[in-house]
Amino acid sequence: MNQSRQQQRPPGRDTQLQPRADHGEESYQGCARLQDQVALITGGDSGIGRAVAIAFAREGADIAISYISDELEGQDASETADWVERAGRRVLRLPGDVAQPEHCRALVRQTVEAFGRIDILVNNAAFQMTHESLEEIPDEEWDRTFQINITAMFHLCKAAVPHMKAGSAIINTASVNADMPRPTLLAYAATKGAIVNFTGGLAQLLAERGIRANCVAPGPIWTPLIPSTMPAEHVAQFGRNVPMKRPGQPAEVAAAYVLLASDQASYISGACIAVTGGKPII
Repeated sequence: MNQSRQQQRPPGRDTQLQPRADHGEESYQGCARLQDQVALITGGDSGIGRAVAIAFAREGADIAISYISDELEGQDASETADWVERAGRRVLRLPGDVAQPEHCRALVRQTVEAFGRIDILVNNAAFQMTHESLEEIPDEEWDRTFQINITAMFHLCKAAVPHMKAGSAIINTASVNADMPRPTLLAYAATKGAIVNFTGGLAQLLAERGIRANCVAPGPIWTPLIPSTMPAEHVAQFGRNVPMKRPGQPAEVAAAYVLLASDQASYISGACIAVTGGKPII
């Protein structure tokens, strides 16, 4: 893939990516591994969230998509919802800000009201910005990064678990930055380390209830977050530093979420699956 020097305003939009990302729209084929289950996916409008929504729908799940209240994000969410419906599944669009605890609780409540249950929670929403020095990071931006990336997970899990039965799954999106933090993404990397730790502790808390908690740690994946939060010169070289010498596509990450959501992962909890193009997480 040969991505160009490009910039978008945050949070970015899929249709403006050059080249366009692959979310599995034409390639993912399901085999009923999540038949008639209900999944709530935060950040489900674009990027990894869209790929997971498409894969889950083709595996037989109904989908609630959480996304930021933004005109462009709303357009991306509509496209994702269309792919879910093409798979013959129901979809619920839930705009709002997961940095607000009450909105996190409302996401779970509205999902249960619409579908009668919640079997899978995918905590995928994320915020990042690039800074070359510690001093230039605004205090409010640091706080917001933690609110969206890790604190929202606490509120969403706390609200969802009472509605989840044995066999349900929580999947959190971490990052290769949890293991090898990039200094220019200081706040983001710190939250990703916290997510891995949170997931490990949560898995132990929920084991007796039969609810599994795992995380996926993507490496450089081609999503709107990249050109909307990184300098153009970094975007042009994005993904070149991993052994596979290219960024991954959202479609290449989705299968890990399908596995962790399915009964095939019945003995996997507290794990972190790396999808990094060959860059090891040890």
